[in-house]
Parts: sequence; structure tokens; C-alpha cells
Amino acid sequence: MKISVIGAGAIGGNLARRLSAAGHDVQVGDARGPGGVAPDVLETGARVVALEDAVKDRDAVILAIPFGVAGQLADLFATVPAETVVIDTSNYYPQLSGRIEAVEGGAIESEYTAELLGRPVIKAWNAALAGTQRTKGLPAGTPGRIALPVAGDSERAKRVTMRLVDDTGFDPYDAGALADSWRQQPMGPAYCTELTLAELPAALAAADRVKDAAVRESMGERFAALGADPTLEDVVEMNRTAHR
Repeated sequence: MKISVIGAGAIGGNLARRLSAAGHDVQVGDARGPGGVAPDVLETGARVVALEDAVKDRDAVILAIPFGVAGQLADLFATVPAETVVIDTSNYYPQLSGRIEAVEGGAIESEYTAELLGRPVIKAWNAALAGTQRTKGLPAGTPGRIALPVAGDSERAKRVTMRLVDDTGFDPYDAGALADSWRQQPMGPAYCTELTLAELPAALAAADRVKDAAVRESMGERFAALGADPTLEDVVEMNRTAHR
């Protein structure tokens, strides 16, 4: 499959490595230019292209960019064919992006991203830490394999995305329409808690927008309590403990 990843940070870089290693034709575009793409992102065969080329003749484009900046790419996507699958990996953290009135007022994060971008998106890969994605992907059928939710309104686009999630080492789970994607956002029971396919549905069902927003607001205090150098396991356990 021909895939572009826009954004070469921790999430985008990992996806580029994983998907190219799985045999896909992967391009990486970054707003910082070619110099913004670390050499290790390209070590399994992905190649750097200019942003304007990253959206041309692609089966799927993955947005691994900060939440709230998708509008800066709207002109770029205006000419992208409707059949191209666009996948959003972002998460709303007001501590990072600043408070966004529409989201604070109840807008679903990925619906807001789709509005900014001017086209539909699928939500995936947002509910696992970068360290989890980098180190805990496993072959399909491995016992205990971590599952990741995928939400969206196009069944075809969801199927494509779920195949790609599987190719990155995780069990894909159809989490419903994009309007339901709030259930996989920070800091719900399904967010960065490393659940299996058997465990994930109940965690998504247990999400509570008011409670989860309060947990998200307390993240600074929670991280501070972990000390100076928390492990990946420390952070996952912190997220699980918030919902016990």
C-alpha cells in the first residue's frame, strides 16, 4: 500500500518505521522540511518527500501532527481524492495546545480535526503511548497482544486503517463512528492502558466524558508523583489506576 506519514515525531516516526518494515511504500513529510526527519525514521525503507508531494497518489495519509493544527494543511488536502484514507492520531491536551473553545464546549476531537482539514478522517493509534507503539508490537495471534481502537464513519476506510494497525503489531478493534471516538481520547479507561482485544470493549464502554476530562486535567500532578524518570510501565500503571 502507498502510505504517507505527515509528521516525523515519536508517533509518526514509529509508524513510518513499522509500516515500511511491513512492506508498504512509505513516504514521510514534515513541516520542518527534510532536516526535521531523523535518520532512524528511514532505516526500514521510508523516504522523505516535500509536504506537497506527501499527499499525491497515496492510498492512505497518516496525520501525526499536534492537535489543532490540521487547518494549516487544508489547502494541501483540497486536491486529495476522496478515496484516499486520512488517519488522525492526535490528542487534545490543553496544557500543550492551549484551550480550544470548540473542544471545551463539547466538540469531538477528531470531528473538530476533520472540520479543520475539510475532509473525513479515521481515528487510530492515538490510544497507545509512543513507547508502547515502539516496543510492544507483536505478530498477529500472539497471546496478550495489545489492541488499539479505530473509529470512523467510512467502513472501507476503517478496514484499511485496521489492516495498517495490525501491520504495526497491534490488534485493531472497530470502535464505531467518529462521533464515538471520544471514548478513546485522553484520559479514558481505554487510553494508554495497554489492553487486549478481550479487555478493550469494556474499557471503551466505561468512558465518561466528565470524569475523563478531570483525569486529564490532573495529569501534571500525576506525572510529578512518578518522579524524575518514570518507566513506560509506571505511566501505564498510572493510567490504569486512575480508573480503579
